[in-house]
Amino acid sequence: MSNSINKLKKVAYKRIRWLGLLPVVFWVGLMPTIAQAHRGAPDEADACVTRVGFERVHFTAYTPTLSGDREYCSIIPEIGPTNLVFDYEGKSLRNVSVEFEITKEPEGQRVFYQQPKKVKNGTFDSMVDFSQYGAGNYLAHIAIVDKDKRLDTHIPFSVGLESVPGKNYTPLLITIASLSLLAYGLFRAALKHTPEQNPEA
Repeated sequence: MSNSINKLKKVAYKRIRWLGLLPVVFWVGLMPTIAQAHRGAPDEADACVTRVGFERVHFTAYTPTLSGDREYCSIIPEIGPTNLVFDYEGKSLRNVSVEFEITKEPEGQRVFYQQPKKVKNGTFDSMVDFSQYGAGNYLAHIAIVDKDKRLDTHIPFSVGLESVPGKNYTPLLITIASLSLLAYGLFRAALKHTPEQNPEA
C-alpha cells in the first residue's frame, strides 16, 4: 500500500513540476507583444521625427473628438479637427524664428500657416479641421527663417486614406495554442505513467 502511495506521489510531483513551467513559457511568449512603444532607440528611424538644421523635431497628431488621446503621425485615419503638435527635442531652435505650414499634396494647397516666430517653450501646436480639405496626402513644412536665409524640411502624412495598423495578436494566439498543446501532451504522458490502482479486498 505504501509503495503504491509513494509511486503516486512521484507521479504527482512530476506533473506539478512540469505544469509549474507553463506560466514561465507563457510570459516569455507574451513579452514581444508587450514591448512595443511609439519611440524607439535613439538611432532608430522614426517617421514622426525630422531634422531641422541640427535639431530634431517630433511631430504628433491628435484627433480628440474622434479618437480621444490616441497619437498619430504618418497616418491619421479619420477626417476632422486635428491637433498638430511639433516638439523640439533640443533647445537651440527655441532661439530662432520657425515657420510652420501644412499643404495638401500634390496641389500644394495651403491649409495652415504660422508666420515665423520663436517658440520659447519648445512646443508648437495648432488645430486644423481637415474635414474642410478632405482626405488626401499632406506635408508638414517646418522652416527656420533668419533674415534672407531659409532652411526647410518636410514630414509627409495622410488623412482619411488608410487605417492605422492594429495590434497583431497572431504571436499571442500561437503561444497560447502551443502552451495548450504542451499542457495536454504533458497531462497525457503523466496519465500513461500513472500506475493503475488495484483495489485491495
